[in-house]
Amino acid sequence: MRTTLLAASALALAIAAPLAHAHKAGDIIVRAGAVTVDPREDSGPIQHATLGTVTGSGATLDSNTQLGLNFAYMLTDKVGIELLAATPFSHTVGVRDMPGIYAGLNGDLADIKHLPPTLSAVVYPLDSNSAFQPYLGVGINYTVFFDEEVTSSAKDKGFKGLSLDSSWGLAFQVGADYMLTDSLMFNAQVRYVDISTTGTTSLNGDRVKVDVDVDPMVYMVGLGYKF
Repeated sequence: MRTTLLAASALALAIAAPLAHAHKAGDIIVRAGAVTVDPREDSGPIQHATLGTVTGSGATLDSNTQLGLNFAYMLTDKVGIELLAATPFSHTVGVRDMPGIYAGLNGDLADIKHLPPTLSAVVYPLDSNSAFQPYLGVGINYTVFFDEEVTSSAKDKGFKGLSLDSSWGLAFQVGADYMLTDSLMFNAQVRYVDISTTGTTSLNGDRVKVDVDVDPMVYMVGLGYKF
Protein backbone atom coordinates (compact mmCIF):
# COMPACT_ATOMS: atom_id res chain seq x y z
CA MET A 1 0.00 0.00 0.00
CA ARG A 2 2.78 2.39 0.95
CA THR A 3 4.61 1.58 -2.29
CA THR A 4 1.45 2.32 -4.27
CA LEU A 5 1.02 5.66 -2.49
CA LEU A 6 4.64 6.59 -3.10
CA ALA A 7 4.34 5.68 -6.77
CA ALA A 8 1.12 7.68 -7.12
CA SER A 9 2.71 10.67 -5.37
CA ALA A 10 5.74 10.54 -7.62
CA LEU A 11 3.53 10.35 -10.69
CA ALA A 12 1.49 13.34 -9.50
CA LEU A 13 4.63 15.37 -8.89
CA ALA A 14 5.99 14.43 -12.29
CA ILE A 15 2.79 15.59 -13.94
CA ALA A 16 2.59 18.82 -11.92
CA ALA A 17 6.27 19.73 -12.15
CA PRO A 18 7.48 21.43 -15.33
CA LEU A 19 9.49 19.15 -17.56
CA ALA A 20 11.08 22.18 -19.19
CA HIS A 21 14.57 23.48 -18.69
CA ALA A 22 15.68 27.09 -18.84
CA HIS A 23 17.86 28.68 -21.49
CA LYS A 24 21.40 27.60 -22.26
CA ALA A 25 24.33 29.22 -24.03
CA GLY A 26 23.80 29.08 -27.79
CA ASP A 27 19.99 28.96 -27.62
CA ILE A 28 18.05 31.00 -30.16
CA ILE A 29 14.66 32.23 -28.96
CA VAL A 30 11.91 33.57 -31.19
CA ARG A 31 8.87 35.17 -29.56
CA ALA A 32 5.69 36.58 -31.09
CA GLY A 33 2.70 38.31 -29.55
CA ALA A 34 0.81 41.54 -29.03
CA VAL A 35 2.87 44.67 -28.36
CA THR A 36 1.29 47.88 -27.09
CA VAL A 37 3.10 51.22 -27.24
CA ASP A 38 1.56 53.54 -24.65
CA PRO A 39 3.08 57.05 -24.91
CA ARG A 40 3.54 58.98 -21.66
CA GLU A 41 4.30 62.14 -23.57
CA ASP A 42 5.71 65.25 -21.94
CA SER A 43 5.18 67.94 -24.56
CA GLY A 44 6.83 71.30 -24.67
CA PRO A 45 4.74 74.31 -25.71
CA ILE A 46 3.81 74.84 -29.34
CA GLN A 47 6.08 77.39 -31.01
CA HIS A 48 4.48 79.51 -33.74
CA ALA A 49 6.48 81.67 -36.14
CA THR A 50 4.18 84.66 -35.47
CA LEU A 51 2.62 83.96 -32.07
CA GLY A 52 5.87 82.78 -30.51
CA THR A 53 5.76 80.26 -27.68
CA VAL A 54 2.16 79.42 -26.76
CA THR A 55 2.39 78.72 -23.03
CA GLY A 56 0.37 75.73 -21.83
CA SER A 57 -0.21 74.28 -25.29
CA GLY A 58 1.26 71.00 -26.49
CA ALA A 59 0.97 67.82 -28.52
CA THR A 60 -0.70 64.48 -27.75
CA LEU A 61 -0.26 60.90 -28.99
CA ASP A 62 -2.55 57.91 -28.51
CA SER A 63 -1.67 54.25 -27.85
CA ASN A 64 -1.49 51.46 -30.41
CA THR A 65 -1.13 47.66 -30.44
CA GLN A 66 0.61 45.65 -33.15
CA LEU A 67 2.18 42.25 -33.78
CA GLY A 68 5.49 42.09 -31.96
CA LEU A 69 8.47 39.93 -32.80
CA ASN A 70 11.31 39.25 -30.41
CA PHE A 71 14.59 37.51 -31.23
CA ALA A 72 17.14 36.51 -28.60
CA TYR A 73 20.48 34.72 -28.57
CA MET A 74 21.93 33.37 -25.34
CA LEU A 75 25.62 34.22 -25.01
CA THR A 76 25.84 32.26 -21.76
CA ASP A 77 23.30 30.40 -19.60
CA LYS A 78 22.52 33.72 -17.87
CA VAL A 79 23.18 36.48 -20.43
CA GLY A 80 21.68 37.08 -23.84
CA ILE A 81 21.12 39.73 -26.47
CA GLU A 82 17.61 40.52 -27.64
CA LEU A 83 16.05 42.45 -30.53
CA LEU A 84 12.50 43.79 -30.36
CA ALA A 85 10.76 44.36 -33.68
CA ALA A 86 7.14 44.86 -34.71
CA THR A 87 4.80 45.72 -37.51
CA PRO A 88 4.54 49.54 -37.84
CA PHE A 89 2.72 51.30 -35.02
CA SER A 90 0.05 53.85 -35.95
CA HIS A 91 -0.74 56.89 -33.80
CA THR A 92 -2.86 60.00 -34.01
CA VAL A 93 -1.03 63.22 -33.13
CA GLY A 94 -3.15 65.98 -31.63
CA VAL A 95 -2.94 69.65 -30.65
CA ARG A 96 -4.10 70.55 -27.14
CA ASP A 97 -4.72 73.64 -25.02
CA MET A 98 -4.38 76.33 -27.66
CA PRO A 99 -6.01 79.31 -25.91
CA GLY A 100 -8.73 81.84 -26.69
CA ILE A 101 -9.41 82.52 -30.34
CA TYR A 102 -6.92 79.77 -31.28
CA ALA A 103 -8.85 77.05 -29.43
CA GLY A 104 -10.32 75.93 -32.74
CA LEU A 105 -6.87 74.57 -33.65
CA ASN A 106 -7.13 71.93 -30.92
CA GLY A 107 -7.90 68.37 -31.96
CA ASP A 108 -6.42 65.72 -34.23
CA LEU A 109 -3.54 66.95 -36.37
CA ALA A 110 -2.14 63.94 -38.22
CA ASP A 111 -1.90 60.17 -38.43
CA ILE A 112 1.64 58.82 -38.26
CA LYS A 113 3.50 55.52 -38.21
CA HIS A 114 6.71 54.55 -36.48
CA LEU A 115 9.07 51.62 -35.97
CA PRO A 116 11.02 51.34 -32.70
CA PRO A 117 13.63 48.53 -33.06
CA THR A 118 15.35 47.99 -29.72
CA LEU A 119 18.52 45.99 -29.07
CA SER A 120 19.11 44.95 -25.45
CA ALA A 121 21.38 42.91 -23.24
CA VAL A 122 19.36 40.70 -20.88
CA VAL A 123 20.27 38.88 -17.67
CA TYR A 124 18.45 35.86 -16.19
CA PRO A 125 19.29 35.72 -12.45
CA LEU A 126 17.51 32.52 -11.37
CA ASP A 127 18.81 28.97 -11.31
CA SER A 128 18.63 27.32 -14.72
CA ASN A 129 16.50 24.48 -13.32
CA SER A 130 13.57 26.83 -12.72
CA ALA A 131 10.81 26.83 -15.34
CA PHE A 132 10.00 30.44 -14.35
CA GLN A 133 12.74 32.70 -15.67
CA PRO A 134 12.45 36.44 -14.96
CA TYR A 135 15.00 38.72 -16.60
CA LEU A 136 16.22 42.30 -16.68
CA GLY A 137 17.46 44.18 -19.70
CA VAL A 138 18.95 47.46 -20.88
CA GLY A 139 19.55 48.55 -24.43
CA ILE A 140 19.41 51.08 -27.23
CA ASN A 141 16.29 52.15 -29.12
CA TYR A 142 16.08 53.76 -32.56
CA THR A 143 12.69 55.13 -33.55
CA VAL A 144 11.89 56.30 -37.05
CA PHE A 145 8.64 58.10 -37.93
CA PHE A 146 7.09 57.94 -41.38
CA ASP A 147 3.83 58.20 -43.35
CA GLU A 148 2.87 61.42 -41.55
CA GLU A 149 -0.51 62.42 -42.99
CA VAL A 150 -2.36 65.55 -41.86
CA THR A 151 -6.03 64.83 -41.17
CA SER A 152 -8.71 66.41 -43.35
CA SER A 153 -10.06 68.40 -40.40
CA ALA A 154 -6.58 69.81 -39.71
CA LYS A 155 -6.16 70.72 -43.36
CA ASP A 156 -9.43 72.64 -43.16
CA LYS A 157 -7.92 74.65 -40.28
CA GLY A 158 -4.90 75.57 -42.41
CA PHE A 159 -2.34 72.94 -41.37
CA LYS A 160 -0.11 71.53 -44.09
CA GLY A 161 2.46 68.76 -43.79
CA LEU A 162 4.12 67.23 -40.75
CA SER A 163 7.59 65.85 -40.14
CA LEU A 164 8.91 64.13 -37.00
CA ASP A 165 12.60 63.71 -36.24
CA SER A 166 13.98 60.23 -35.62
CA SER A 167 15.16 59.37 -32.11
CA TRP A 168 17.94 57.48 -30.34
CA GLY A 169 17.52 56.61 -26.65
CA LEU A 170 17.96 54.09 -23.87
CA ALA A 171 15.48 51.31 -23.14
CA PHE A 172 14.96 49.40 -19.88
CA GLN A 173 12.93 46.24 -19.46
CA VAL A 174 11.73 43.55 -17.11
CA GLY A 175 10.29 40.32 -18.43
CA ALA A 176 9.72 36.67 -17.71
CA ASP A 177 9.60 33.39 -19.59
CA TYR A 178 7.64 30.43 -18.25
CA MET A 179 8.73 27.20 -19.88
CA LEU A 180 5.72 25.14 -20.96
CA THR A 181 7.93 22.48 -22.55
CA ASP A 182 11.67 22.25 -23.24
CA SER A 183 11.14 24.51 -26.27
CA LEU A 184 7.82 26.34 -25.87
CA MET A 185 7.37 29.21 -23.44
CA PHE A 186 4.93 31.90 -22.36
CA ASN A 187 6.48 35.37 -22.26
CA ALA A 188 5.52 38.74 -20.80
CA GLN A 189 7.65 41.87 -20.79
CA VAL A 190 7.47 45.57 -19.99
CA ARG A 191 9.79 48.27 -21.33
CA TYR A 192 10.38 51.94 -20.73
CA VAL A 193 11.79 53.58 -23.86
CA ASP A 194 13.36 57.02 -24.06
CA ILE A 195 11.98 58.57 -27.27
CA SER A 196 12.24 62.30 -28.02
CA THR A 197 11.22 64.05 -31.24
CA THR A 198 10.55 67.44 -32.73
CA GLY A 199 7.43 67.84 -34.86
CA THR A 200 7.28 70.52 -37.52
CA THR A 201 4.23 71.60 -39.51
CA SER A 202 2.86 74.67 -41.28
CA LEU A 203 -0.22 76.70 -40.34
CA ASN A 204 -1.43 79.08 -43.03
CA GLY A 205 2.14 79.41 -44.24
CA ASP A 206 3.67 79.97 -40.78
CA ARG A 207 6.09 77.44 -39.31
CA VAL A 208 4.87 75.57 -36.22
CA LYS A 209 7.17 73.42 -34.06
CA VAL A 210 6.88 71.38 -30.87
CA ASP A 211 9.35 69.26 -28.88
CA VAL A 212 7.91 66.08 -27.37
CA ASP A 213 9.37 63.48 -25.01
CA VAL A 214 7.24 60.50 -26.04
CA ASP A 215 8.78 58.11 -23.46
CA PRO A 216 6.31 55.22 -23.88
CA MET A 217 5.74 52.16 -21.79
CA VAL A 218 5.87 49.14 -24.10
CA TYR A 219 4.01 45.97 -23.12
CA MET A 220 4.29 42.56 -24.82
CA VAL A 221 2.56 39.26 -24.13
CA GLY A 222 3.08 36.23 -26.32
CA LEU A 223 4.58 32.80 -26.92
CA GLY A 224 8.17 31.90 -27.63
CA TYR A 225 10.03 28.96 -29.12
CA LYS A 226 13.60 27.98 -28.34
CA PHE A 227 15.87 26.39 -30.94
